[in-house]
Amino acid sequence: MFTSQTSMQTSSFQDSIDVEEKDTDYDNEEMGYNQKIQLNCYYTIYLYQGTSLTLVDSSLPVEAEPELRCYISRRLSKGALLGGMGNIAAVELSVPEAAVGCYCCLLEQERSPEQPDADGNGYVICLMGGSEKGLNLFRLELDKYVQGLQSSLQTAELVNLETEIRPYLSMWYEESVMHIHRVVQMVQGSISLLLHAALSHIHVEVTNADDRTKADVARFIKAASLQGLVQEDTTTASLYKASEALTDLVIDCSTSPPTLSNTVSNRFCDGWIQSFLNAAERCNPFLLRQILENFKLKAIQDMNSLKRFIRQAESSHYALFRCCQFLQGCGNGDVLLQNAHAEHRDLPEACSIIRVLDQFLSEQQAQG
Repeated sequence: MFTSQTSMQTSSFQDSIDVEEKDTDYDNEEMGYNQKIQLNCYYTIYLYQGTSLTLVDSSLPVEAEPELRCYISRRLSKGALLGGMGNIAAVELSVPEAAVGCYCCLLEQERSPEQPDADGNGYVICLMGGSEKGLNLFRLELDKYVQGLQSSLQTAELVNLETEIRPYLSMWYEESVMHIHRVVQMVQGSISLLLHAALSHIHVEVTNADDRTKADVARFIKAASLQGLVQEDTTTASLYKASEALTDLVIDCSTSPPTLSNTVSNRFCDGWIQSFLNAAERCNPFLLRQILENFKLKAIQDMNSLKRFIRQAESSHYALFRCCQFLQGCGNGDVLLQNAHAEHRDLPEACSIIRVLDQFLSEQQAQG
């Protein structure tokens, strides 16, 4: 029975990480990625006043820009673009891809005493590339990137178009989408160490690196963490307090590849290495992000399963046995128990069960 249970858990785990087989849409939709061809990406910025759109700048082919303008006009007339809120859809344009994902956002101008009724006026920013499905995975990053343009749009007649605005918009794909790919390419098989650090709330320090690399790693850790998804604020605070006793993961970029020290991983995180490397090899940031989301989903599912087993174990010795089986089979027992300690700290019966599970896991690890 023990062998059968472990086999079933292993199969479920393998199914969860085998996204390259299941999520083939990201290879089919993102044109050229399976051939390692650089994705075409575009931007356009319009001045929006009243009901009219005036082109400010665009990297689209000349024949495609009027098509985009018609699409944006329709969206505005229907009230589908709200100030500061990004909208993503598939748009058919005269570009090699025919249909591309289009992120668009209306950045409203600050009202002045001279124009008290200027609500809705501002600039419409459009970022195009990949597919609607792919861009939706990076919605938060795109929102933040476009908001970073707000201060540059306050100058009279956009005299900083060539020096600030155009270079900024030209880098949207590199800065908002490719950061996960850059981190995987940098650390390669050590990506499991970053995944474990993210789940365990371990601080990651990057040394001898430029600001972009440090920011990439910080954004990867944030994207891989479960903060805000499974715990309340009080539990999150407890997790961070517990993690203070753990040593920082240090990434020294003075060597190539970087040298990582104070490293900790587990079988669960190690099991995702090949999926990340395969997606990085295809140069597919959208598949990489989907794999990361699947990784988090599986971790959340396992946390919920352990919580259910703990509740059952309060009144059943067999359920306690199932808890032990589950922890042994999932490969993520250290992270799950850390989370369980924080969530059940005010429940004496649950805490006693967790202590038993802690002892069991320690004995299993000592036996190799």
